[in-house]
Amino acid sequence: MIAQLRGSVSARGSSPSGDAAQVVVDVGGVGYLVVVPAGLAGRLPGPGGDVELHTSLQVREDSMTLYGFPTAEARDLFEALLTASGVGPKLALAALSTLAPDALRRAVGGGDVDALMVVPGIGRKSAQRLVLELRDKLGPGGQADVVTVAAAGATALGEVRLALLELGYSAAEAQRAVEPLLDDGDVGELLRAALRSLAGAGQ
Repeated sequence: MIAQLRGSVSARGSSPSGDAAQVVVDVGGVGYLVVVPAGLAGRLPGPGGDVELHTSLQVREDSMTLYGFPTAEARDLFEALLTASGVGPKLALAALSTLAPDALRRAVGGGDVDALMVVPGIGRKSAQRLVLELRDKLGPGGQADVVTVAAAGATALGEVRLALLELGYSAAEAQRAVEPLLDDGDVGELLRAALRSLAGAGQ
């Protein structure tokens, strides 16, 4: 099993899925194609830059795909999510593209269904199933294990969604508020724009 890669970036680009991107890591002259969370790709160095990724090799009947993460914790969470019924690599990657590892563990450990529903592809029933099946495995996130948004590869819009949920807005309201926003700005500015949108909708 390939658990870690350390080398230089040969190329990077978008993946057919909006929740993921692809990067080629050159290790000793061998190029490994790695699928990474969408938010992480833009934070990786350009071609020739050094990179280290913690990886998970997923083997299917017709494919072998290597998924990469900035930390071992994020990789372990990815693999834990895959043990839940109905969760494949695409959905697990979407979860880690939307929520930082600590936020994801807190949502599952605390039974926060609304926070989990922020993840594209997770509805109320699937969120409840995740809590039921993974609560004992993941548990609540602790302060000692907090991973920054940048390191985790979570998107700025994902953090805005989470902030809106913590302010008491529903998952649907949070999603509607961030849809018109671009995922390339300061989280604080994006949050203010989302709040203005929600305030206007309520008038």
